[in-house]
Amino acid sequence: MSKSRVLKQNLDKNKKGTNKWTILWFVLPALLIYVVYTLYPIIATFNYSLLDWNGASGISEFVGIQNYINLFADSSFWQALENNMLLVVVSVFIQIPLGLVMALVLFSDVYGKRLLNVVFFLPYLMSTIAIGLLWVYLYSPESGPINKIATFLGLGDFEWLGNADLAMLAVLIVIIWQFSPFYMILFKAAIVGIPEELYEAAKIDGASSTQQFFFVTFPALIPTIVSSSVLAVVGSLKSFDIIYIMTGGGPGNATEILGTYMYKQGFVNLNMGYASTIAAVMFIIAFIAVVIIQLIDYLRKKKGVFL
Repeated sequence: MSKSRVLKQNLDKNKKGTNKWTILWFVLPALLIYVVYTLYPIIATFNYSLLDWNGASGISEFVGIQNYINLFADSSFWQALENNMLLVVVSVFIQIPLGLVMALVLFSDVYGKRLLNVVFFLPYLMSTIAIGLLWVYLYSPESGPINKIATFLGLGDFEWLGNADLAMLAVLIVIIWQFSPFYMILFKAAIVGIPEELYEAAKIDGASSTQQFFFVTFPALIPTIVSSSVLAVVGSLKSFDIIYIMTGGGPGNATEILGTYMYKQGFVNLNMGYASTIAAVMFIIAFIAVVIIQLIDYLRKKKGVFL
């Protein structure tokens, strides 16, 4: 082997080693941020969930799984979990389909698409505090426009946020209105990426608009639907602000969700160990849900359905 060839091999090895270190230095800042702000808080949450701690003092007592035993015997927790599961179902089966419909409308030949684009997306641009206060006014039993319209139609007055039977429905309507535009944007971006040649081929084969949707558009949107489902599940489980602003979890526990119940336990009752237990359960539920969604998507790809 010639000296030049050996020298070239050594230079290639040195170059590869340099590239590895370069990649590591570029990845390291993001990795540190992830460890400090994501991984460490998750580990710390599970650690705190095993303690009897008020969150302020340095004095804590190890209680093992007693917090989990108390949590599973807590009727308020089960009410909050039930409301959260309802929120997850609404997010996945109403928000995502509604976002898809809105995106399809904007790609149709409907008149005034530019105006509709603004109208559809406006709720997502508003701050949650503004939305909460706006809908509290709209739902007001004394001066709210919704009650005035209901009275005009002969339906009577409703305590939208003060009635335990109506409060959760009223809040869900607001959440659907606020977050459906987010999924609309995701679907718009996905539809733009579908090759026009597929639609042209479908037209040549005599496919109707409905057939084009089910055999061209919808299969191409499956990855976006999967990603949207993950975002909807995780977002619903960590929801807090809109419900806290509008009802604070009331009346009673009618609109209590895990986020508001965790906040009350940690910062109102100063029971940070118990609040950490709620947070740990939220993480476990979200993790299991995401794994199930990804597993279903993996099996779908393996069977070659809607590829």
